[in-house]
Amino acid sequence: MRLRQRGFSLIELLIVVAIILIIAAIAIPNMMRAKIAANEASAVASLRTITTAETTYASTFSTIGYTCTLSELGPPASGSAITSSAAGILDEVLSSGQKAGYGFGLQGCSGTPIAGYTSTAAPLNIGGTGSRSFCSATPGVINFATDGLVATCLSSGMVIQ
Repeated sequence: MRLRQRGFSLIELLIVVAIILIIAAIAIPNMMRAKIAANEASAVASLRTITTAETTYASTFSTIGYTCTLSELGPPASGSAITSSAAGILDEVLSSGQKAGYGFGLQGCSGTPIAGYTSTAAPLNIGGTGSRSFCSATPGVINFATDGLVATCLSSGMVIQ
């Protein structure tokens, strides 16, 4: 007389583990691509926010024009008044220069009042947090470069609508 078997055999457990590993091997690269796409969409939205903030700053402080630092667009210290060095237009995260795997910056500012600027967004880890860099000049058109380098973006003509 045979005893009734309870539970799973070792082979059955190994087959289940192998199936789970195969599914994970298929799903993880797709999740990474989705994360990169989300970071890139966030970078484009942030550049649009910076463009709006720069326009607001230039109209509010017309004797200065545009600003050359993100921190000047950021919030003032707690209890302080809004000034040209802390305009309170951007939030703390974006005015710090990093958000969602991208580093942001302003460049190309000269003269008084400052008549133009170029905002840039580059992945902190090319291929890991993003694969494209983005830039926007004074009129607000956003260009991108597929190699993740800001220098290529500034010279490229690939436009995001």
